[in-house]
Amino acid sequence: MATVLSVSGSPSATSRTARLVRHLDQRLTAQGHEVVPLDVRTIPAEALLGADFRHPAIVEATELFARADGVVVGTPVYKAAYSGVLKALLDLLPQYALTGKTVLPLATGGSTAHVLALDYALRPVLNSMGAAHIVPGWFTLDRDITVREDGSVTVAPATAEALEQIVDQFAAALESSPVLAAAG
Repeated sequence: MATVLSVSGSPSATSRTARLVRHLDQRLTAQGHEVVPLDVRTIPAEALLGADFRHPAIVEATELFARADGVVVGTPVYKAAYSGVLKALLDLLPQYALTGKTVLPLATGGSTAHVLALDYALRPVLNSMGAAHIVPGWFTLDRDITVREDGSVTVAPATAEALEQIVDQFAAALESSPVLAAAG
């Protein structure tokens, strides 16, 4: 099975985006994939904002990307684009950090006015980083994500069904990846 790096690009510790991404990680894990979570907000700000390529946290993040067969990238949408902390991390990765990888872009936001942020803001960056295959992503409205007192997540039924299909398409694309076929 594949190793999946699951990246939450939210700057918030109580982020619906991060919780949704971790919720989807469970589906990938249940399918037998090894999922490695990365919350960009845990990388020291001085490393991200100071463009410190040698900082141990940046070196570690770069290594996580290199080891992954596939990458899930989740971000809240701010001002019709993906988050600044995600941008800061992507800027510090090698130009072709996604070469040969299957990528699933996900976004959350308060309004459907932001739905095109996946295609017009995030997808071009992922493509420029050499992703072998960027599967169709999904935009989830904040109101469709409910965080329970214990921190677990409930997703509105129609959205949950769509997300399951998107994650399953990603998993299928991982399995048919030339990189995994060569390794298998």
